[in-house]
Amino acid sequence: MAYGLLASPLSAQFDGFTLYNLGGQTTARLINANQQIAYTWNCPTAYSYAMALKPNGNLVRSAVNPGNQINPAAVSGKIQELNPQGQVVWEFVYSSADYVTHHDIALMPNGNVLLIAIVRKTLSELQALGYTGTTAKYPGRIIEVQQNGSGGQIVWQWEMSDRFIQYVDPAKPGYMPIAAHPERMNINVATSGGGMGPNAYDWFHENGIDYDEDLDQIVLTSRFLSEVFVIDHSTTTAEAAGHTGGNGGRGGDFLFRWGKPANYGITGTQTIPAAVHDPHFVQGGTMDGWISFFNNSGNNGNSTIDAINPTRVDYNYPWTAGTVWGPTTYQFRHNCLATASGQSAGELMPNGNVFAAVSDQYMYEVNSSNAVVWQYNAGPQKAFRYTCDHPGIITLLNDPCGITADVAAEEGVGAFSVYPNPAQQQVSLVGVDVTTLRSFAVLDASGRVAKAALPGWTIDVSDLPDGVYTVLLEHETGLRQARKLVVAH
Repeated sequence: MAYGLLASPLSAQFDGFTLYNLGGQTTARLINANQQIAYTWNCPTAYSYAMALKPNGNLVRSAVNPGNQINPAAVSGKIQELNPQGQVVWEFVYSSADYVTHHDIALMPNGNVLLIAIVRKTLSELQALGYTGTTAKYPGRIIEVQQNGSGGQIVWQWEMSDRFIQYVDPAKPGYMPIAAHPERMNINVATSGGGMGPNAYDWFHENGIDYDEDLDQIVLTSRFLSEVFVIDHSTTTAEAAGHTGGNGGRGGDFLFRWGKPANYGITGTQTIPAAVHDPHFVQGGTMDGWISFFNNSGNNGNSTIDAINPTRVDYNYPWTAGTVWGPTTYQFRHNCLATASGQSAGELMPNGNVFAAVSDQYMYEVNSSNAVVWQYNAGPQKAFRYTCDHPGIITLLNDPCGITADVAAEEGVGAFSVYPNPAQQQVSLVGVDVTTLRSFAVLDASGRVAKAALPGWTIDVSDLPDGVYTVLLEHETGLRQARKLVVAH
């Protein structure tokens, strides 16, 4: 494929970079706002579906494991972390005759990775739970993987099968009215998949995942259910298998679901008509905290990027028995400029712009007036946006947007710098006469003092979370100087 670019003035664009890799290929690309490929990784194995940039400039990606015994759509079976040179730092294979990872990943702030898998269940196992179907099916599983040397280990797990209820046989487990328990999954729910093809075992086709650190919650999409789900991650694995515990008090049960009320036995409008992909907890801007997703057939068969702001009280999303879990319709919608029946991605950016990656079509960005401000003629299954101040971008590209330049060199005071930048342990002042200093502090993104020291040359940042900070110096004269500092462990 030839890569062409169209762009309007940079001032209208989101100040950042786009990361993508075409499925089955090995080259990952980072595109800047100046319409150039700013960085590439030549990876050792074929790409599957999703990736993420770490604060230290490393790349975490789903990769195709060559020995997979189960091969659903967007199969991976392997997660890898690569350094900027494309060398494997660690990898974890999750693939056997009984399970395999596929589709999306979510990189967590602690460096762990959330993965989606399908799990083999025999027909007899399912029928013992009240299943009335006649073929074996593979429900979903979410695992959290932590690096363990050059490999990984599972530190948390959630199972869709632990949510199963049925209302056909009182002698079997989970016998309860479906409409009274939307927090559970009807084992006999009608799905849009499950035909007679080679992947008929792929039951719900869970395909998208994101994580919110403040809520400690996960948002998950299912193509064959046409739904978006929110579950609690604050549970232990044992609590996630049950129905109590965690911040929401519901164990692993759904805290929220949206898109197709018929799935939980309620009459109501189906707001996700068919496939759905790429859920996000929106970060920043006027819709901060909302949930967005790529609604493949949202507008009469045409793709949309939708967002909702469900009512939440503390960690729970109230629901009134006998009614649809609200809101009753989307509260924000972008009608995409192209349509895809599957995969694809969309993101609501802090400046009000909308980014879309329409699978097998192209990527683009529109402003709040729906005017195209950027377009790139490559159509990956999924793509990812990063701001100029993302520590990984600064680490990889040596501060391409001038984020770490002096914020203010006050009158009569020369420029200074901090070293190293990005930093992991201590940072030192360069070009400063410390005898003239009144204070030396490091401020977090909200302007609060994260670290402070008596006037001196160095300050320890080893215990600060990864991110972009401001080093603030105040001189005896009252003049102040500031410089951005990236902490990336």
